[in-house]
Amino acid sequence: MARYLTPAKIGLLALIELYVEEAVPRDAIIPVLSFLTSHILDSDLQSTTSTSTPGTGVANRWQRAERSIGLVVSVKDFEDLLLPFPAVDRLPGRRLWDRFLEKLWAIDSLDALQEFFSLRPRVLARTREELRRLAEAGEEAPTGILLARNSPLGAFVRKAVLEFTRLQFHHSAELWKAFVKYRQPTVAYWRRRNPHCGRLSFDSVLMEGQHEWGSFTDGIAVTAYGGMLMGQEDDALPVSTDDVESLLEFQIDQIQKYGARVPAEIKAKFHAMLRDSHVVPSLSHYLNFSDAWRSGDYPSAFDYLHRYFDYTMQNRDRLFYHYALMNLAIVQSDFGCHKEAMATMLETISTARENKDNTCLNFCLNWFYHFGRAHPDLVQDLEANSMIGSGKEALAFLRAKAKETGMLVLRSSALLSEAKLNMANGESIAGAMEHLVRSSQIIVERNMKSLFGSQLSVTTSLWDRLGISYLSSMTSEVFLRVHAPSACFDDELKMVCRLAGTLAGKGKYDEAFAKLEDGIDKNALRAAKPNQYWHLYRGLVKLRRDLHRNDLDTVETLLAQLLQVGSEELDPDVVFIIDSLHIEALIRRKNFDAAYEKIERLIAKFRDDHRDLSLRIRLLLVKAHLFDAMGRPDRGFSITMRAASLAWRARLLTLLWQAVGALANILNAMGEFPAAVQLVEAVLPRSMESENAFNTGMLYSILADARMGQAGKARKAGQATRTTKGEVSGPAASSVTNNKRTVFFKNADEALKCAFNHFSAAEDLEKQCETLAKRGTLMKVLGDHARAEELAARYMGLRRQSSSRDHSGL
Repeated sequence: MARYLTPAKIGLLALIELYVEEAVPRDAIIPVLSFLTSHILDSDLQSTTSTSTPGTGVANRWQRAERSIGLVVSVKDFEDLLLPFPAVDRLPGRRLWDRFLEKLWAIDSLDALQEFFSLRPRVLARTREELRRLAEAGEEAPTGILLARNSPLGAFVRKAVLEFTRLQFHHSAELWKAFVKYRQPTVAYWRRRNPHCGRLSFDSVLMEGQHEWGSFTDGIAVTAYGGMLMGQEDDALPVSTDDVESLLEFQIDQIQKYGARVPAEIKAKFHAMLRDSHVVPSLSHYLNFSDAWRSGDYPSAFDYLHRYFDYTMQNRDRLFYHYALMNLAIVQSDFGCHKEAMATMLETISTARENKDNTCLNFCLNWFYHFGRAHPDLVQDLEANSMIGSGKEALAFLRAKAKETGMLVLRSSALLSEAKLNMANGESIAGAMEHLVRSSQIIVERNMKSLFGSQLSVTTSLWDRLGISYLSSMTSEVFLRVHAPSACFDDELKMVCRLAGTLAGKGKYDEAFAKLEDGIDKNALRAAKPNQYWHLYRGLVKLRRDLHRNDLDTVETLLAQLLQVGSEELDPDVVFIIDSLHIEALIRRKNFDAAYEKIERLIAKFRDDHRDLSLRIRLLLVKAHLFDAMGRPDRGFSITMRAASLAWRARLLTLLWQAVGALANILNAMGEFPAAVQLVEAVLPRSMESENAFNTGMLYSILADARMGQAGKARKAGQATRTTKGEVSGPAASSVTNNKRTVFFKNADEALKCAFNHFSAAEDLEKQCETLAKRGTLMKVLGDHARAEELAARYMGLRRQSSSRDHSGL
């Protein structure tokens, strides 16, 4: 395998010569320069310009690797670029591709190849010394387009010439034979354009010597070129070590930046390039490690990690020992070995401090903070003995160190973590917003596109907590349409799942499943962790839908699968969603004892771990709901008041509306109907902004119960009035009472209609039946028996639908 030069690079040099000779037409200049820079520099201009179109970024991420491999393997990439453009001289039928082939076929021998490289410096601008020599010799300085020696194209030309001069003779011969094979697919086109082209035109030495050698010419050609002339295919690809290392670095960068695995097609092509390599680059071990890690292959990941760092330790002593430990700790944590990961990361921190590697040290401290938030029981003793404290103190320390060392990514991440900590502890929303704005300023000023995902994820969480669902959805859509191509796939996946959850909350389950299916890159789901998260969230949406449909047999099957996933492998929010849906299933099965035991166990766990305040409030509301389902809503009064107080103090407005609804339900049970009406009417408009159909339907149902209670109290008040004032004023008082009751009944019916519409949107059959039963009873009280019969028929239809779904589930 060559060190640098390949036939493809000779083609690039020929294309540069065309540009310098001004043989490229004006409309082809930008495509040609873009093509050259995309293959010479690390940046990819074509991919950068194409990602501005929504939805194309994910598909274009690997185009640079595909183009690099395609250029090395075949000359067709040059043809696709140059064939559409006419030649600059505008001769009929002549294309820019023809001029390029003239350059390639002019190299018709090993000597011509030597001369080709010896003439490359003429495309470069002359140095002062060279200009002085030309002036002394009386020669004029060259004019026209000349490449600056330090420009990207000029540096490429200089390096190519230098590498060619370093080649030994047999390496030059190998390069010449590889170039002949690389150019050979164009021979049919070249012969059509040049009829004088003969069978041996690829080598002028053979052409000139065939008259002298006669019948021995073919034998000499076979001896020189081997089986290539006899049609025997050689699987070896004309690649260089530089090409392989560049592709390795690109693939590793893509994996680390976006969290996705290498596509199978590119992986197969890359292995074909490495097949004939005598020396395997050490980075290939790291690439295999990253791929095995993302695929969930724990033993292979450890094997390749040890291979890579064993190689680097031999060459670089102990300078990179702590980086090996850091990678090992991250892998152990991802595969569930949390105690081992904690011990390894502590050793990493100690080693990085000894080596005074502030970059690695700050990264490890940041990782350890997030690890402690996810697993507080493992780091509890360490935090008690830590000099920098925990929570805010640790983040303030990280932010200060990041500012000192100029680590803007870490500084922005620390600010986002402070914002999340503020919201988790129920502190000031203004403080959280301040941290978000400061982080956003760093990201925008430094154009750190990869951090937009984390930034907007925290922003959507803030809007959700404030009950502004439409702003949360809009922020998620903006991220997916604008920033997803340059963000980590984990951020994109969580945004898609968040949108799917919002759609499911509105009752749009089909749209939620479509978002999960169509909004995700299938290649990225080949990674183990994202694939597990995607399947888990898809199962959660289906579980929520089946719970609302009262399909309890399917619910139990899904729960049996979801509860098998270890809680340490998932985010705390996802674990709580699974637990809350499990409790809801137990309540619907009337298994109140098991539901109560699980709630008490979770409350004790959250109290010890100091978890997110919103999770504790949700748990209190679930407990109040359990008491209501048991027929003892008054027992949840203190719990509901505590939940409402915490939600108001933390400005968790979505939970506050639920807590107020639960409190109004308790007031209904206590007979305090006017107070319940005031509470529900105060929060209903804001609850509708949260776009949760089931919660809004519950508020309307509670409002209808309160209106019915007011009607009952109005009847009792009317009876008391007739008793105290006598029969004279009785008819007038009875008329006023009946008018009041009629108004209350109508208001209750309107509330029940709205509740039924929201329950229908959420597809909750149980609540739909309950609402129809209440409306049917109300119609009977009003004397509208025809309407009552119609409602009863609809009720029976829903019951039959529910029973048929149960039988189909069995």
